[in-house]
Amino acid sequence: MRTANPALNDKTFQLTGAMQNDETMTLQGTVNKTGMMLLLLIASAAYTWSLFLEQDLGSLSMWMMVGVIGGLIVSIVTVFKKEWSPVTAPLYAVLQGFALGGISAILESMYEGIVIQAVALTFGTAGCLLIAYKSGMIKATENFKLGIFAATGGIALIYLVGWILRMFGTSMPYIHDNGLIGIGFSLVVVVIAALNLVLDFDFIEKGAEHGAPKFMEWYAAFGLMVTLIWLYIEILRLLAKLNSRK
Repeated sequence: MRTANPALNDKTFQLTGAMQNDETMTLQGTVNKTGMMLLLLIASAAYTWSLFLEQDLGSLSMWMMVGVIGGLIVSIVTVFKKEWSPVTAPLYAVLQGFALGGISAILESMYEGIVIQAVALTFGTAGCLLIAYKSGMIKATENFKLGIFAATGGIALIYLVGWILRMFGTSMPYIHDNGLIGIGFSLVVVVIAALNLVLDFDFIEKGAEHGAPKFMEWYAAFGLMVTLIWLYIEILRLLAKLNSRK
């Protein structure tokens, strides 16, 4: 099995004799864990949003930085230590909430209504893709997986190059602008991020079928959250570009 999500790779659900026990991963358990992580993310996001409303910009910047750096560190630890996911996955949700709350509040102050639009589009897209996957309209074939994997890797490379260029005081032309090229690029990234959900759904379903250990419910929920957060951020970016043209 192949997935573009770095949290869910080919070895994720391989079992060892030490891991096997009577309690195994289920789809319902994964759904429950994902719901818990969403609640934690919303709670921490509400905190940094409130800091913005209070104009406590110093604290806001600090907590956003904690969220970004801490979330990156915890996500890397979780990928390499899957068995720690019952602790690290909820922590990741809290940390990402700090970052997303601040980013969302800032953009909402610039473009009123952008956050509710982004949230609705994110969950609407995820819901539609889940229905399409379960109904068989979209199938995660090997060619489909390979294509999404390659596209995701290409986007990651572009972002990495852009980050390096910003360190030297410059940036990649066009793709971050609100012109047609920039909007087109954001549309492509949103589509690729959304299609990663199909790969995640397929991988998680296979894991439940193969009897992965119970803690993998937390790990699978973490993988879904990684994709959902990416999708939300890219939709926010696209909406901001569109609003800035008005």
